[in-house]
Amino acid sequence: MKLKVWFAETRPQFLLLSVVLAFLGSCIAWYDGYFHLGYALLAFFGLLLCHISVNVLNDYLDYRSGIDLKTKRTPFSGGSGILPASKMKPRQVFWLGMGSFLLAVPIGVYFVIVTGWALLPLLLAAALCILLYTPFLTKMGWPEWAPGVGMGTLPVLGTYFIQTTAYTFPAVIAAIPSGILVHNLLLLNEFPDIAADRGAGRKTLPITIGKNGAWLVYSILTIVVYLWIIGWVIAGEMPLFSLIALLTLPFAIKAIRGGRKHDDMSQLVPAMANNTMVVLLTQLLLGVGYILGRVF
Repeated sequence: MKLKVWFAETRPQFLLLSVVLAFLGSCIAWYDGYFHLGYALLAFFGLLLCHISVNVLNDYLDYRSGIDLKTKRTPFSGGSGILPASKMKPRQVFWLGMGSFLLAVPIGVYFVIVTGWALLPLLLAAALCILLYTPFLTKMGWPEWAPGVGMGTLPVLGTYFIQTTAYTFPAVIAAIPSGILVHNLLLLNEFPDIAADRGAGRKTLPITIGKNGAWLVYSILTIVVYLWIIGWVIAGEMPLFSLIALLTLPFAIKAIRGGRKHDDMSQLVPAMANNTMVVLLTQLLLGVGYILGRVF
């Protein structure tokens, strides 16, 4: 088995999300006067393992349910294509995903011991979001909140807590946009998979309220991210330089406009690309804003 096939199964193009989440959490901690390079790197590695686990287990379960055999793959949806192409065996994919999760557990245990038990509820909530998302939560009508919480808000807060040993109101405020952005990342990427998801008994938001309704939710939440940042800067809970994150607004407008034409793949796929840019760059720039806020 070629190593590059195993690497491709992790869907590395999506793992940049873990980078920006850990970066943002560390930047917020540094803004508040705390930074531990070793803890930051170890937290990132643990988050990366969890993200790999999410991607791989999702691939495995989608293949077992038959979804990946029916979806039309895009660069942003439809799975890795590794299992349908028989490049790996299902049990290999399962153990790659489960093994990644199990490797992350000792890291979480270590941080609970050295930083405090207050971290444990956050880690347990994130773990439940990871393990229950595909087999259970996707059948409950609005599953997108789970990735938003488990792979958005909580990783930022967790990275912050690991370096500060505390949760603060401003840190929670700063982590909320990540949850919304990751929620929207999943939401828009679900549009091409509606038929396959419905056939497997899933109830994602585009299935529950229809494409137009889901696009409206996506659009409103995208706008909320920018209003959230502006509002809390005005309230003094986020540094003025956080406004640098507004530079991604042109990408957001393109994503909203393209997502409105959700039945036209020539419009939807570029919208998904722009949405990915919004998710990654907004959080990256928000972190830069916190760095600049501390420096100046």
